[in-house]
Amino acid sequence: MHITSHYIKNYRNIEEAVIEPVNGVNVIYGENGHGKTNIIESIWLFTGCNSFRTRKNYELIQNNREFAKLETSFEAYGREKDAKLIISDNKEAYLNSIKQISPRKFLGEFQAVVFSPSVLSIIQDGPSEKRKFIDIAISLIKPNYASLLSKYNKAVFQRNSLLKQINNTSKGEELLFAFDEQLALLGGKILNYRLEYIDKLKEEAPIIYGGISNGREKMEIKYINSLKETGNSAVEWSNIFYNELSKNHKRDIFRLATTVGPHKDDIDIILDSMNVRSYGSQGQQRTCALSLKLAEAAVIKDISGEQPIALLDDVMSELDEKRQKYLIKYFDGWQVFVTCCDRAHLKKIKCGRAYRVKDGKALLRY
Repeated sequence: MHITSHYIKNYRNIEEAVIEPVNGVNVIYGENGHGKTNIIESIWLFTGCNSFRTRKNYELIQNNREFAKLETSFEAYGREKDAKLIISDNKEAYLNSIKQISPRKFLGEFQAVVFSPSVLSIIQDGPSEKRKFIDIAISLIKPNYASLLSKYNKAVFQRNSLLKQINNTSKGEELLFAFDEQLALLGGKILNYRLEYIDKLKEEAPIIYGGISNGREKMEIKYINSLKETGNSAVEWSNIFYNELSKNHKRDIFRLATTVGPHKDDIDIILDSMNVRSYGSQGQQRTCALSLKLAEAAVIKDISGEQPIALLDDVMSELDEKRQKYLIKYFDGWQVFVTCCDRAHLKKIKCGRAYRVKDGKALLRY
């Protein structure tokens, strides 16, 4: 898939801008603080996911403006499509001029993968960042997953509220079984989705890591499940989850929280039997993070049949020359948007079109 035109109005520091990218590498360069990342972010929003920088709508709107407007035209699945977002207190989403219930309806329609310096958080931060990584990736290829996850998180919140009520009043414990049933039904489906996705990631990421590192180390991905048993379907996982929840009522009441389930799971990234978060060098951690994101792109392409758009936000300066070359070679033939401050990077990239960004304005360079 690829974008044919992208329009931005009243978005962060951008009053108005139009870019008409090529179906190849598009470089967006300029000094820090002038709006390069804002362009990348505005494209990402058409995936149907939240911004990778904020969850607050007002931060996306230019100062003293009531709304921001984004429009993009793209080709996907052999068809030309138009999408529009109007951002105020809420987001209004339109696809082919038809108003959608929410921007989530863009999930599966517009495919993209974003790379930024914060990608290292997949490796360096705690379990929540790793769960976020796989949850976003699954949502891009399984549009109903985002809704499922939202319902699950709401059910966890409600069950935790009941646990606190029981702890305070010693009443209502019998109600927990109904909450267990609802949570287990949702959690079993989520767990099944995650494990299916991890199986695909396990195949792709080690191959990519081996290509970057010349096979010096073996990369492994392990899903750390908070449940004790093993299931083979969403139904089996739901039954296992329900039994665990039921067994742990007393512990959960004491701790005022639901202590097992997909919201407690983790992912371990291993290099030659070594946990890379704890013992890996910064170079190894960067290579693992890059391998995971490239594998994410590969899985999207494999499942959807479409090459997702690659959004590279200031990652070139974070990578050494060898990793830069690998990244550029990997995305040969894809539509890529890459931001950088140093024009010297333009010489390293087979650039199809370049935009210089200054004071929130994107000026076509060549």
